[in-house]
Amino acid sequence: MRLRHIEIFQAIRQTGSVSAAAQLLHVSQPAVTKVLQHAEMQLGFPLFLRVRGKLQATPEALALEREVEKVTESLQGVRRLAKSLRSAPGHSVRIGAIPALALALLPPAILEWKRDYPDIACELSSDHSRELVQKLLMREIDLALTLNFSGHPGLTTQVLANGALVALASKGYWPEEALSTPLALTDLAGAPLIGLSSADPLSARLDNYLESVTPPPRVTLSVQTYALARAMVESGAGLTVIDPFTALGASTATTCIRTLTPPLPITLYALTRADEPPPHTLAKLLEIFGQRADAMLQRL
Repeated sequence: MRLRHIEIFQAIRQTGSVSAAAQLLHVSQPAVTKVLQHAEMQLGFPLFLRVRGKLQATPEALALEREVEKVTESLQGVRRLAKSLRSAPGHSVRIGAIPALALALLPPAILEWKRDYPDIACELSSDHSRELVQKLLMREIDLALTLNFSGHPGLTTQVLANGALVALASKGYWPEEALSTPLALTDLAGAPLIGLSSADPLSARLDNYLESVTPPPRVTLSVQTYALARAMVESGAGLTVIDPFTALGASTATTCIRTLTPPLPITLYALTRADEPPPHTLAKLLEIFGQRADAMLQRL
């Protein structure tokens, strides 16, 4: 099948008729019919049968559909990349960050940076680390901020700050006199814990850290984001171990933070594409990110 065949096939599957497909693609109905007939002739079997006035896909067409969708997704990726390449360099900056950093670090840092570069358009987005890497490679963003990165040959890494995971608990969970001392990992033995989803990279790292704890903490509730873990603790749900940036945003009226011993290190990374220098305006922004991150970590 040619690309035009695939486009017509998808349009008919979406709309259910040749006339509606023609309207969707802004072409004439005879043009759609001609392309469909040509596709069926090349394939050697019909793609659609008319049933009660509507076109229904044949079993052969349904078998093809999954592979056709892969081609369509690839084409959409090509279009997104082409659109990104058309963008005028230096006039805009697109920044993506994991949710924890997007909420805690991104807003004040961007406002400070915009005072020096008020005319540069800035597009902000939030996503998980895996998606941020993909967006960088597809040139959909120019900079990614994450707490987890295992390396990629197409990306350049810059360390902005180093910190450690912390324990966040509902007020009253620990006695008042214990709050000024670090929490030993061994004290988590058998404790009910609000855990992170197993799909989260920090969850796997935390599991490794806690392997030596016997019996292991009991994960009674799993959440998708650090912010949701914090919200559960704020509502009185108990204890979680999360990144310090998210924890520092918690209400001091309902929660308390303790550092851990031994510390469980994490790193704040800035990622850019390796095959091109980042916009010069990002150098100042990265400096601001690092300074603000260090200032937040000093509060612990």
